[in-house]
Amino acid sequence: MIHQEFRLRDGVLHLNHAGVSPWPQRTAQAVHDFADENLTQGSLSYLRWIEKETELRRRAQKLLNAPSHNDIALVKNTSEALSVVAYGLEWKAGDNVVSSNQEFPSNRIVWESLVSLGVEFREADITGHPNPEDALFALVDRYTRLITISSVQFSTGLRMDLRRIGEFCNKRGILFCVDAIQSLGALKFDVQDIHADFVMADGHKWMLGPEGLGLFYSHPDARERLRLTQFGWHMVEDAGNFDRKDWSITKTARRFECGSANMIGIHALNASLSLLLEKGMDYVEKEILKRSEYLFEKIRSIPDLELITSPEQARYAGIVTFRRKNTDNNLLYNSLVRNNVICALRAGGIRLSPHFYTPFVHIDHVMELVKRFCS
Repeated sequence: MIHQEFRLRDGVLHLNHAGVSPWPQRTAQAVHDFADENLTQGSLSYLRWIEKETELRRRAQKLLNAPSHNDIALVKNTSEALSVVAYGLEWKAGDNVVSSNQEFPSNRIVWESLVSLGVEFREADITGHPNPEDALFALVDRYTRLITISSVQFSTGLRMDLRRIGEFCNKRGILFCVDAIQSLGALKFDVQDIHADFVMADGHKWMLGPEGLGLFYSHPDARERLRLTQFGWHMVEDAGNFDRKDWSITKTARRFECGSANMIGIHALNASLSLLLEKGMDYVEKEILKRSEYLFEKIRSIPDLELITSPEQARYAGIVTFRRKNTDNNLLYNSLVRNNVICALRAGGIRLSPHFYTPFVHIDHVMELVKRFCS
């Protein structure tokens, strides 16, 4: 079945699911069918489209183990959700936000921008730290309002102990925000177990969906603490009653969706999540970790290479980054790209990120190209 879902043309070696993933067949078909429906009958079945939107929220609820599908907002991307949090909270001069020095710009720039409000952004140096969570905790003081962290670091592939961070925050009344874009769809995820207040992730990486649509979970108590900065017909309690003059903000996460939904993206991401949930996240995670471990073995077998990603148990996920010692890794990267390898240049090395379906023979082919380059 899986080989029918993924139909990359011969010779394309896609090991960049931490970047932009290829779509499954069912996702491409969902977009095709939606476009054809619009072409031939317009919005005749709009009520069914709304049902599809609800179905996506329910699938996202399962993926996150959220208490309710009403805790899920559908946003444009991770950056939008982070901005909703950053500019929804009431800050006081002297407050601080704690994060790490390995964050993707989305989870850094928005917090740095709060300097105009007198908020300090503190970056813990987690590079090579034996317990990176301790590095975060060391920067916390009585003025810390929020810890924000990526579940898996985009360049090194370092996997954070979210439960430990969440328990730390929960005991101290600190808000906990997770950029889950490098783990949602790759690893089992449980917003309740990790005591998360906010979790956000774009759909175009491990969730195998399109760009331009992301998921944003908010705990109901934390949601109430966010001042809204966008308003429109879609975020009110009685959203379908256009003649009503009075209005109130909905209690659900839909309050963060001010206008019309991205229906084509909803059809696509809903199809992608259906595949992940059919396979089961236990299976998906097991297969992804198996491929990471396989890459560790291959990398260790080539003397010129060194791992950047930690092979320590529970510290890696789907991202495996390595470098060739004493050389410019841009040359290796360019060589791989010329051979139709879709990968990334990160942390001064090569980042590979196979998904659960990636054939091991593709990994073998890529590593053979690396070995040839090093010889």
